[in-house]
Amino acid sequence: MTRKTLFADPPTRPLIGASILSADFARLGCEAQAVLEAGADFLHLDVMDGHFVPNLTMGPDVCRSLRAALPEAFIDVHLMVTAPQTFVEQFADAGADHLTFHIEVVPAPAELVEIIHQAGMTAGLAMNPDTDVARIAANLEPADLVLVMSVQPGFAGQAFLPGVLEHIRTIRPMLRDDQRLEIDGGVNGRTAGACREAGGDALVAASAIFGCEDYDQAVAALRGTASVLPRRN
Repeated sequence: MTRKTLFADPPTRPLIGASILSADFARLGCEAQAVLEAGADFLHLDVMDGHFVPNLTMGPDVCRSLRAALPEAFIDVHLMVTAPQTFVEQFADAGADHLTFHIEVVPAPAELVEIIHQAGMTAGLAMNPDTDVARIAANLEPADLVLVMSVQPGFAGQAFLPGVLEHIRTIRPMLRDDQRLEIDGGVNGRTAGACREAGGDALVAASAIFGCEDYDQAVAALRGTASVLPRRN
């Protein structure tokens, strides 16, 4: 499987993404390599602009550095920004494989999806927990992935909102076999099972991976092949 088609090919197992938001940025390259060697399928970059969400995080240079350090890694960029169209070329040039933007800021997303595809990346549509599923449902056709936020976006370490499981159950039957359903926010060894059962097939976790001593076991717990691990002291 090449990097560009990770989300386009039906997975034989739930895909697990490691959100670097909870990594030690002083050791980012080493930690990213370690979680991939532990079985994570992709790296997830949460990009926040301080406007769409009340936090300011990373930009294209972090993506570029990870691409240089890990040329075979699949890099999944989640734009939590007010103007996602301004970042497409920057992240394409930085080596991103996938770009997700929010339906709340791009209510008619087909044109932006096409721009992302033309830039050589797959494209995703994200929705916040309190967004009406109908807004996503009306715009599914061109997307490669739908991302359901299971916390209010902005900060790592929040508790999973169980009400979003109904969003996942509603969206899953609407998707084609080549479209992924990603869940992000409060996903850990205790909540991942409900996400998988509801229809999520790409689970993103930050502190549930980087907060554990054993990355192999943390990834396996998210995938449902190992028991839940205690957190790092």
